[in-house]
Amino acid sequence: MTDKLDPREELVTLIPSMRAFARSLTRDHSAADDLVQDTIVKAWTNFDKFKEGTNLRAWLFIILRNTFYSNMRKGKREVQDVDGVFSGKLMQKPTQDSAMEFNDFKKAFSTLPDDQREALILVGASGFSYEEAARICDCAIGTMKSRVNRGRTKLAQIMEMSAEEIGTADASTLAVLSASTLS
Repeated sequence: MTDKLDPREELVTLIPSMRAFARSLTRDHSAADDLVQDTIVKAWTNFDKFKEGTNLRAWLFIILRNTFYSNMRKGKREVQDVDGVFSGKLMQKPTQDSAMEFNDFKKAFSTLPDDQREALILVGASGFSYEEAARICDCAIGTMKSRVNRGRTKLAQIMEMSAEEIGTADASTLAVLSASTLS
């Protein structure tokens, strides 16, 4: 009389042969180990579907082979993105932060004197040169430069930012602001 192993115990004894079969399919030790692990997890969770008295080894190898080919089909639809280049293009910053920052900016911007707001919109948002903005406002170039500088400095103080940060934000932030306040 031969002692029959419990299928769960027999599974452990079949791991070396499953690993060899997986290596022949994947040609990669790491991928083979992952494949064997996936197979064991699937077999373990589906032992209720295994019929005692049938060939456990064949059942496991079918699961392993099917898992391998399923992964291959999935792999054809997936893009390798080791450096994160593709996923970086898909990412989007949360909009609530920028909306709150923009509201803070609008409040700060509205506290500036009219001449400084006008100078920042013309030079920062609309892209006019100091000379063109000075002509539009009918003032000297130095006056326009001074208004822009004082406006940026005041915004930086109100928003607790450096003047350089305000200067780099001018073009994008002021463009949106000028569109909403001038229309």
